[in-house]
Amino acid sequence: MVDHCLLGWILASVLGFFTLYFLVLKRTDDEKRAVLEARREGMESLNTTNGECRSSDGEDVDVIIVGAGVAGAALAHTLGKDGRRVRVIERDLTEPDRIVGELLQPGGYLKLIELGLEDCVEEIDAQRVFGYALFKDGKNTRLSYPLEKFHSDVSGRSFHNGRFIQRMRQKSASLPNVRLGQGTVTSLLEADGIIRGVQYKTKSGEELKAYAPLTIVCDGCFSNLRRSLCKPKVDVPSCFVGLILENCNLPHANHGHVILGDPSPILCYPISSTEVRCLVDVPGQKVPSISNGEMAKYLKTMVAPQLPPEVQDSFVAAVDKGNLRTMPNRSMPASPYHTPGALLMGDAFNMRHPLTGGGMTVALADIVVLRNLLRPLHDLNDAPTLCKYLESFYTLRKPVASTINTLAGALYKVFCASPDQARKEMREACFDYLSLGGVFAAGPVSLLSGLNPRPLSLVCHFFAVAVFGVGRLLLPFPSPKRIWIGARVITSASGIIFPIIKAEGVRQMFFPATVPAYYRAPPTK
Repeated sequence: MVDHCLLGWILASVLGFFTLYFLVLKRTDDEKRAVLEARREGMESLNTTNGECRSSDGEDVDVIIVGAGVAGAALAHTLGKDGRRVRVIERDLTEPDRIVGELLQPGGYLKLIELGLEDCVEEIDAQRVFGYALFKDGKNTRLSYPLEKFHSDVSGRSFHNGRFIQRMRQKSASLPNVRLGQGTVTSLLEADGIIRGVQYKTKSGEELKAYAPLTIVCDGCFSNLRRSLCKPKVDVPSCFVGLILENCNLPHANHGHVILGDPSPILCYPISSTEVRCLVDVPGQKVPSISNGEMAKYLKTMVAPQLPPEVQDSFVAAVDKGNLRTMPNRSMPASPYHTPGALLMGDAFNMRHPLTGGGMTVALADIVVLRNLLRPLHDLNDAPTLCKYLESFYTLRKPVASTINTLAGALYKVFCASPDQARKEMREACFDYLSLGGVFAAGPVSLLSGLNPRPLSLVCHFFAVAVFGVGRLLLPFPSPKRIWIGARVITSASGIIFPIIKAEGVRQMFFPATVPAYYRAPPTK
């Protein structure tokens, strides 16, 4: 069996290289013209907004950050610690109450340490997470994070999202050169094709303007500013229904639990010492009504029986208690317009299905990249030069971001139930492949955890799963039907992963050294 898996690795590598090369060559002139046209349209929309290059209150800063969520608060502290004068404008400074953004992967925790923010997971009853437990049809397997080479403190962390954000806001606001204020940004201010700042409305309704040579938009998945700065093609493959299970003992302590249910996955993980977050994925953009009781009926009759026995009573009790929350799961590849004076970050810029809990890891990794780019720059006022220089940000972020994005999208499609026999075989093969342990489990888990930001490794493992599934079909004796299903498994796997890779950008993802901006040196005066 292992020999077949190793053979799968070799075949997957060859197939992956040739297919990716083909995709690079297939980028046609029409596609290039479409990208340029999209960029021109984005700049034209900016040109409709006029504003003065002077703050209403006379206070000038180096950087304006729109939004103080995970990305905005962490970025404010990071740039403030580097001596930048930072102004943060957040719509609502009260503690957020969300059902996602509660699991930080080990790769994200390492970035938190690198940014000096690791103490923000302290004093909020955060729970350590050491891996995942995968459940399917009464079987289960435990997948541990490969943390042997790291300090004993390194692991995943799960917590209440709002508590984590408040801790980072407090730490950012403690810096003398960081000003955190409440207001709703209504538009970007543009002059001569350059973003000069923002116009915002205070809590009292007063309209004000703030100016800075660099404006970074981090206003989350509901951003109303992203349309001016990127191609806002958002896909909503499903919705999460969230509830909190109280005093629930999960089968595997300190592990996230993924139940491969029908029609789609169910997640459970601790967010405090007494609470477990349960997220039920519902495909599509419509969910059963909560108000008329359809949701409660669906959860009790369809979802509860698929959960591990240890969880079912707590789950039903949580449904009876009410307080059910829903949230659309959004996916949006990073397709920025290179706009002088402005930058997008966080969920306003790039989203992936939250199945793998990789959003905060991507955001924190992006902040590390941006910090390192800005450090040698003493003057941010040369906007056109700064814009060209910051193009390298979009390339340098790709290894971590594209790996996590692609894995999230591919795993969600593989983990969802399907009437198609080839998809069923792929789902079963994925579970059995991970159950092999050793490199077959450690490799994919290191990708999921953000510890291995290598896109090619992801492609190899993904096709190794497909070839493993084909091998199961052909042994001990192949039949025409099984050969046909095996061929469809390979084509199905290709149909899942390659569109995601193409959306991420083949060249930047696999061949970043061929992108000119990759070598761009800091601008000189």
